[in-house]
Amino acid sequence: MSKLKIGVIGAGSISEVHLNAYASNPDVEIYAICDLNEERAKAKAQKYGASKVFTDYHELLAQPEIHSVSVCTWNNTHAEISIAALNAGKHVLVEKPLCKTVEEALQVEEAVKKSGKVLQVGFVRRYASNTQTLKQFIDNGDLGQIYYAKATCTRRLGNPGGWFSDVERSGGGPLIDLGVHVIDICWYLMGRPKVVSVSGNTYNQLGNRANIQNLSFYKAADYDASINTVEDLANAIIRFENGASIMVDVSFTLHTKKDELYVKIYGDKGGAELEPELSLVLEKYNTILNAAPQVDNVSFDFQNAFKNEINHFIASTLGEKETLSPVQDGVEMMKILCGVYESARTGREVRFD
Repeated sequence: MSKLKIGVIGAGSISEVHLNAYASNPDVEIYAICDLNEERAKAKAQKYGASKVFTDYHELLAQPEIHSVSVCTWNNTHAEISIAALNAGKHVLVEKPLCKTVEEALQVEEAVKKSGKVLQVGFVRRYASNTQTLKQFIDNGDLGQIYYAKATCTRRLGNPGGWFSDVERSGGGPLIDLGVHVIDICWYLMGRPKVVSVSGNTYNQLGNRANIQNLSFYKAADYDASINTVEDLANAIIRFENGASIMVDVSFTLHTKKDELYVKIYGDKGGAELEPELSLVLEKYNTILNAAPQVDNVSFDFQNAFKNEINHFIASTLGEKETLSPVQDGVEMMKILCGVYESARTGREVRFD
């Protein structure tokens, strides 16, 4: 079989892990890279051996040789580029979040149906080895019915600035950037029940905090401390039709002692922690057991998770597997995220009929 030609649209920071993962897949040729910044696109093309460089994604999509694309652009362009790619007959891996609004998400879903192509949403934590290990226990009933989950992803200093802090391009702050990951992985492990209501709060009290010295943090490629129209902190409780619920809080910046990341789920037969490291709480013979799985990656392995995600995407485009993160899940996640923002704005619970 000849290698599948891949295009990557958007050559910013997240594109690097996509490109690394594609480069390690023997069935793939990185064929084209597109970015509004031509020099950045050329640099990535040279590094990864891509033969084509574009500044207009329509020109990339017009290349008949291209089989699939990764969309690694600003959130406000995810929907339009994904729809254009599907209409051009390409399979699509679109970075999370799927888009900015529920209306856009439904438009993408319709384009997937019409095109018959695969669209995989970049919920990369679903593809991590620690997640898949835990899912085996859940699928085999060891935890019973999962009825509660809680997740925290709080940074004391970590507003990336640039487009991440511009609500017009990003759609929001830590909720849509970090919360999307931890909410999704809880929801995925709970069996993806239908959401019925959300209640949330957002706060913008601290801003970028560019005044802080002697402590480094991740900065976007277009970092600009003067731009900040997104929240610092968000929290929410999400309820589902089966009675299950998720409680979550996320921040870019917060007066807390240290960064925190944890994901915990609870069932009627047992519980588990996925982060900061995988562990199980089981009950056998009237005794509670704290079980520590002996696996290579007890925490989220960034590089390997992206490799698994990309490899699964390619296999899905070839009909060898079903994607673990279909467009329908992207739509449901946009309902949740947008519902939290609406609840915070109105001060009321948002219900879905």
